[in-house]
Amino acid sequence: MTNRRFSWVRLWALVKKEFIHIIRDPRSLAMAFLMPLILLILFGYAITMDIKTLNLAVYDQDKSAASRNYVEGFPASSYFSVVAAAESHAEVRALLDRGRAHLALVIPQHFARDLEQGRSTKVQLIADGSDANTATIAMGYAEAITNRFSTAQLGSTIVELAVDNRLRVWYNPELKSRWFIIPGLIAVIMTVITALLTSLTVSREWESGTMEQLIATPVQPIELFLGKMAPYFVIGVLDVLFSVAMGVWVFDVPLRGSFAFLLGVTTMFLIGGLSLGIMVSTIAKSQLVASQLAMVVTFLPAFLLSGFLYSIDNMPRFLQVVTHVVQARYFVEVLKNIFLKASPPAFVADDLIFLGLFAVVVFAIALGKFRKKLA
Repeated sequence: MTNRRFSWVRLWALVKKEFIHIIRDPRSLAMAFLMPLILLILFGYAITMDIKTLNLAVYDQDKSAASRNYVEGFPASSYFSVVAAAESHAEVRALLDRGRAHLALVIPQHFARDLEQGRSTKVQLIADGSDANTATIAMGYAEAITNRFSTAQLGSTIVELAVDNRLRVWYNPELKSRWFIIPGLIAVIMTVITALLTSLTVSREWESGTMEQLIATPVQPIELFLGKMAPYFVIGVLDVLFSVAMGVWVFDVPLRGSFAFLLGVTTMFLIGGLSLGIMVSTIAKSQLVASQLAMVVTFLPAFLLSGFLYSIDNMPRFLQVVTHVVQARYFVEVLKNIFLKASPPAFVADDLIFLGLFAVVVFAIALGKFRKKLA
């Protein structure tokens, strides 16, 4: 009867055993601590939506002081670099075809004369639309520069607007894409790391033959389950702390919210993620299959369906429904709110509820399958 009762002593022995195994396995240590560092550096610097330098080709048919003044506004904005002065439409096309220019500016003849006479004049902007995002941003910048030049040409003329439109951006006033990407990136990385680490634990025991030895001991399934999870929970917390420190001190992302709240949410997230990894490890028959299955059920949904990079509201309806079972979706949303908005728990209550439900449900399913496997 005694052996059937939960024992903290046996649990602590299992936890120490797992810690010793992790310390003696350089691959597990590298995966636990080096992978988050590498992924943060790679994705943090590689994924950016900020357009800093756009190559501009100019075909100035007027060659007047006014046209030169207009063109000078583009490099002065710090967004454009004039890379070529074309002499024909064919040359403009060639520059865009070869990828030397993202945008071409064509200034017509009599540009200066029309301005002096108060007549409207039209310029042509040709964008390389093979990269739709860059083309859209480039056209927006060019339109703003053109509007500024047009306003300057009005001189003392008074223009009354019916609506005085003044924009103010909250939470990310400089619209830095890293402030948007890094919190979500932390969630994606931790989703992959937690499931990948634990997915190898049970399958490794079966492959090495040590699982049969554990079954022959008085250890209960719940003790073995928690003994497998606890060390990786500690590693997960350390990884999150390290990732947050990287985000704040390396990528200059502000942490405006409560650090204690962040740790509480991390706890819920880790329980669900680690349980998912153990469930995958229980189902799979080998470490290779377990690692591949873990990547499929974590990385792809977390990267594509969590709202990390792509807005869920813009996805097809059936994909929006699918995102509700993606754990990373809720963690991404909460982290962004903690980092940028300092939101209290009440403001993200729905995400917290789903995150908690995911943890409870997956933990229960994983434990049930784990018991059945041992039986």
